[in-house]
Amino acid sequence: MAVEKKQILNKLYLLTGFLFLFAIAIIYKLIHIEHIDGEMYRVEAEEGTVKTFEIAANRGSVYTADGSLLATSVSRFDVRMDAVTISESDFESGIKELSEALSDMLGKSASYYENKIRKARVNKNRYLFITRNLSYNDYQKLKKFPIFKLGMYRGGLIIEQRTVREHPIGKIAERAVGYDDYRGRVGIEGSFYEFLRGKKGKRLKQKIAKGQWKPLNDNNEIEPIDGKDIITTIDLKIQDVAHHALLAQLEEFEADHGSVVVMETKTGEIKAISNLGRTSVGTYFEQRNYAIYESHEPGSTFKLMGMVVALEDKVIDTSQIIDTEKGVIRFHGKPVRDSHHGGYGKISASRVFEVSSNVGIVKIIDEHYKDHPEKFIEGLKRMKVGQKIGLPIKGEGEPRIPDPTNKDTWNGLSLPWMAYGYGVSFTPLQILTFYNAIANNGEMVKPRFVKEIRAQSNVVTKFEKEIIDPRICSQETIDQVKEMMLNVVKRGTAENIYDKNFSMAGKTGTCQTEYWTDETKYISSFVGYFPADKPKYSCIVVIHKPDKKKGYYGNIVAAPVFERIARKIYTETPVVEEVAFTENLSSMDDDYEGYYEKANKAYTKVPDVKNMPGMDAVSLLENMGFRVSFIGIGKVKNQSIKAGSAIKKGEVIKLELS
Repeated sequence: MAVEKKQILNKLYLLTGFLFLFAIAIIYKLIHIEHIDGEMYRVEAEEGTVKTFEIAANRGSVYTADGSLLATSVSRFDVRMDAVTISESDFESGIKELSEALSDMLGKSASYYENKIRKARVNKNRYLFITRNLSYNDYQKLKKFPIFKLGMYRGGLIIEQRTVREHPIGKIAERAVGYDDYRGRVGIEGSFYEFLRGKKGKRLKQKIAKGQWKPLNDNNEIEPIDGKDIITTIDLKIQDVAHHALLAQLEEFEADHGSVVVMETKTGEIKAISNLGRTSVGTYFEQRNYAIYESHEPGSTFKLMGMVVALEDKVIDTSQIIDTEKGVIRFHGKPVRDSHHGGYGKISASRVFEVSSNVGIVKIIDEHYKDHPEKFIEGLKRMKVGQKIGLPIKGEGEPRIPDPTNKDTWNGLSLPWMAYGYGVSFTPLQILTFYNAIANNGEMVKPRFVKEIRAQSNVVTKFEKEIIDPRICSQETIDQVKEMMLNVVKRGTAENIYDKNFSMAGKTGTCQTEYWTDETKYISSFVGYFPADKPKYSCIVVIHKPDKKKGYYGNIVAAPVFERIARKIYTETPVVEEVAFTENLSSMDDDYEGYYEKANKAYTKVPDVKNMPGMDAVSLLENMGFRVSFIGIGKVKNQSIKAGSAIKKGEVIKLELS
């Protein structure tokens, strides 16, 4: 008995000891939770019910110099629907009207939307996609549709808001404006992203229901700071003219791509920049910023740089006679040819430039620098030719000039080939910067895309004119080459764009590319300035790989684009304050009488509009139902549909003006 009692007591002692140890373990765990794990659990609990949300800042806008929007941020709304949460009575009373309203806004039939929503309700779909990218105005309309107007809980309306970047004027100057997204930081948007993006704010919110958060009053709340606005140098009117002039020429010659830049001479402000590339289906859009990044052999537009060096070094003067022989000379068995078959004979150095004689310019440079080519290279570098501009927009192409001290890249062909624009490489904007310096009487200014940075109406940063070189060469040389460039248009390779009513000066360029293949192509260019006597704007046009069957010389392909831009700017901004009309009144009266007589005649056949002023002919033919396209300026030289042909309304008639 005593033994059994002792055994029972021992078991009780063991159980008591176990319970005591278990109680100690519980107490220890409670203390550990309170003092060690407690903070972690409290944080986790708070994170489940209280959370810090970022508040997006409004991104700044990008404007033209005249205040038009180039890029801005707008809200877009994606719409979904909880098809289950709606009561049966609300659903049946409103589904047909909702479907009709969606049909009117989104385009598909009312039955399509009714069937889609009913099916989602049967399948208990609580996240049914309706549409995306609604504008703010359409979103406001949609909120008032039947069922949806009951709100999120009764009407099942689910709205997801996004902010997207839009270009209100479309694709014009898109690559120059650029973007700051998954494609990288490109153009003005990318280069000035620190100013545009602003600073995000922070706000504490408390979870009040599934997916619903309520803002808390919190002393640590940080309000977002909106991004600053960028005011560019772009002039919308000039940009529009440049874009469409380039586009028309690319389409006409079925070229691969091209670019145009218009710069204000004195300030370096870029007033227009257009870069268009051809798609596989023959349309054009802003693919890449060719004007800034694409470094290529310039061809004859480089002759100005060589001529300036030779004039500055006094190795020639403009009246010196150069024998262009029969238009062909050879270096180490390789020919240098003039485009004019048979050559130009013996002509002055200035005439060599005007007619763009390859033989003439090569003779000038080779004769005076072949023994000391480094002197020619030093002359170029002295004028900042061959160095980067240092643009704020990333992606500037690398200029290239061969080095006579580098025997691996320099040979007997390097100097003569360089003289007429081969073996060197520049971007269109780098070439334009040099030509602009000539127009600006030697002062080389840095191209500028941005005028100001503003916070609302306050100017935060103002970008002033930046001088690269106050004088690249002597005034004597500048005056001489200015006269040559004026004569290029008056009586040289670009005489096809000459107009006695306003003056232009410049240089054509026609350069072979892919000449190392069996299929040689061409780069056509024209660069210059206007008005020639008091330059206000400089401009470069470069068109790559036009259809050779339609034309490829710089004067035919590129120069007309320059001329159209100059003419339009002259029209919008007259450069003379007074014009004497008395001499032309009789001819104007004759033109008007001729047009009036034709316009009031009832035609049954296509009229003969030759020698009519172009705009009168266009007006007459369009009033007859024709679709009219034209090239050139002045009076009608040719018409594609012969006079006397049957009239077919809607038919295209092409006019050639001169």
